[in-house]
Amino acid sequence: MNFHGTTILAVRYNGIVSVAGDGQVTLNNTVIKHKARKVRRIYNDKIIVGFAGATADALTLSEKLEEKLERYNGNLIRAAVELAREWRTDKFLRRLEAMMIAVDATQMLLISGNGDVIEPDDPVISIGSGSVAAHASAIALLAHADELGLDSGKIVAEAMQIASSLCIYTNTEFSVEQI
Repeated sequence: MNFHGTTILAVRYNGIVSVAGDGQVTLNNTVIKHKARKVRRIYNDKIIVGFAGATADALTLSEKLEEKLERYNGNLIRAAVELAREWRTDKFLRRLEAMMIAVDATQMLLISGNGDVIEPDDPVISIGSGSVAAHASAIALLAHADELGLDSGKIVAEAMQIASSLCIYTNTEFSVEQI
């Protein structure tokens, strides 16, 4: 049995970063949950993480990242690099199937089990099954944000709405966190 789905999107605009995640959990061809919370705050609410993949694996990685943040005094880059290094080399962690976006007030990172810690060129980053649609929508909305009167929260909400209309593994039960 395979779990599918998830769209996580982060957008930074005018100094505020918003992270949104859909709530759908799918097992094979059946939706088994509509309101899962895939975006959360960690490290004294200073870091927002969003995860895609197996839920238990993602929660394990979130806890590991928080341990690294404690060890490195909230330095997100250092904690992410150390997590990616451990994730890639540890026999147990290497089997975890998940990806993560982590953001703080100044940085946005994609962290993967391949040892990747990627900071995007654009103020947008996304993961999951609907990520391409969400990402493209966010880039388009950012280009017109001033004239449309959009902030980062509205941009992620609209982009996620577009992604949910295209991706069968993304629903409209979004959770959004902002820093």
